[in-house]
Amino acid sequence: MTVTLAHTPAHLDLLDAPQLRELVLTMSQQMQQMQQLIDRLTHEMAVLKRLKFALQSERHSRSPEEQRELEESIDADLQALEQELQRLQPQKERTTAEAVGPRRTALPAELPRHEIYHEPEPTQCRCGCEMKRIGEDVSERLDYQPGVFSVQRHIRGKWVCRACETIQQAPIPAHIIDKGLASTALLAQVLVAKYADHVPLHRQQSIFARSGVELARSTLAQWVGSCGVQLQPLVDALKQELLQTALLHADETPVQMLNPGQGKTQRAYLWAYSSNMLGELRAVVYDFCHSRAGQHSRNFLQGWSGALVCDDYVGYKQIFTGSKVIELGCMAHARRKFFDLHAANKSHIAGFALEQIGKLYDIERQAQGLNDEQRLALRQQYSRPILEALQQWMQHQRQQIPDSSATAKALDYSLRRWAALTRFADNGHWPIDNNWAENQMRPIALGRKNWLFAGSLRAGQRAAAIMSLIQSARLNGHDPYVYLRDVMTLLPTTKQADIASLLPHHWQPSEPATSP
Repeated sequence: MTVTLAHTPAHLDLLDAPQLRELVLTMSQQMQQMQQLIDRLTHEMAVLKRLKFALQSERHSRSPEEQRELEESIDADLQALEQELQRLQPQKERTTAEAVGPRRTALPAELPRHEIYHEPEPTQCRCGCEMKRIGEDVSERLDYQPGVFSVQRHIRGKWVCRACETIQQAPIPAHIIDKGLASTALLAQVLVAKYADHVPLHRQQSIFARSGVELARSTLAQWVGSCGVQLQPLVDALKQELLQTALLHADETPVQMLNPGQGKTQRAYLWAYSSNMLGELRAVVYDFCHSRAGQHSRNFLQGWSGALVCDDYVGYKQIFTGSKVIELGCMAHARRKFFDLHAANKSHIAGFALEQIGKLYDIERQAQGLNDEQRLALRQQYSRPILEALQQWMQHQRQQIPDSSATAKALDYSLRRWAALTRFADNGHWPIDNNWAENQMRPIALGRKNWLFAGSLRAGQRAAAIMSLIQSARLNGHDPYVYLRDVMTLLPTTKQADIASLLPHHWQPSEPATSP
């Protein structure tokens, strides 16, 4: 939360008494909201710390996989909470221990080192004298290029003016984790390995150890937590641009989430909202929620109007009631009902339906590469007659089939949603199905086989945010590792007004340079 005052102190003398009272009331409300947020985050941190230090006594109640995932999630969650609290608390309230931080072990001496010099420009003092170099400060940062560790030695020369005894040093470049041990290249590798390649942190720890670098799993988890907080503004900006489009795809998939208080997992859901594959924007935003309640999709799409492509899940229905959101059905779901029926008993009814739906997809393949007007003309000429004939045929078949049969259920699914299923034929920009969104769920399906579950609600939300950037980078043809490495290098010095330039569909690779 950021508190923004309506007037600066320099303008207070220009305010009359009612305006001053209004300003005081506004500031009081904002401070109360900030304190409530601080109290909530502090309480959440206390609960996580209690869980963390109670793990030893509870270890036998969980499998090794659950124990590792819970430990990693708690460490990452704690670090994320500390980052958020540091943003909210004034600088003077931070304790000395927080400022100093824990002591680090020295980086392995056998690792190759390359030196990066930071010298002030110019080296001429304000008094006109040429400054002399009298020393330097050296800080080391663990760097990583795929498969190879090295150490960056950031050397900041000290320059002094003998005449006026002025000392000058070049500032060290801003880093996404202030005073962090890892370079942005290593941070990008950890994030991509965890969220794109689905390699849990304890496995990454073993991989790094084989390269001669011992990194505590808690350290890796803290990096993940810090990066998750720092990257969140990018995801928020991506969501804003996504909600400016006139058509969205939506889909959801179950994910197991640990419930530490009960010592077991519960079913949570990851929702995906993606741009139209026929449009220019290539983006997807994931939203991790603790349930499949329709309220989650309504919260995400609040204030948005347009056409939404989704399946027949009842949770979406309220979005289309009394709103400016148009429902578009998924022909692939309708086809799937008939495919299952045909695979089970070679139904002639299912076979004919599959044949007609196949013709619709043949027309869509012919429409690839056409603009919206040309695609609409093609659909009106060829798809619309097929749809009208298919509807009449389905209604006729349904009258002759018992209600309890599987064939009746397949026909009812299509007939009940016929208006939503066939709207694509009246608009050249609307897709025939929701396969585009389902494709964005494939990385999640692969991840479930590796990390098995999310360690907490906060961990799931952090994973959703980072996976949104990674998958959007893929959709735009970028290497997720190169994208994250570059973006995390630029992010600390990028103004909030310019943050959209770092989004995957706007970002352009910078010139090859050593990551800070």
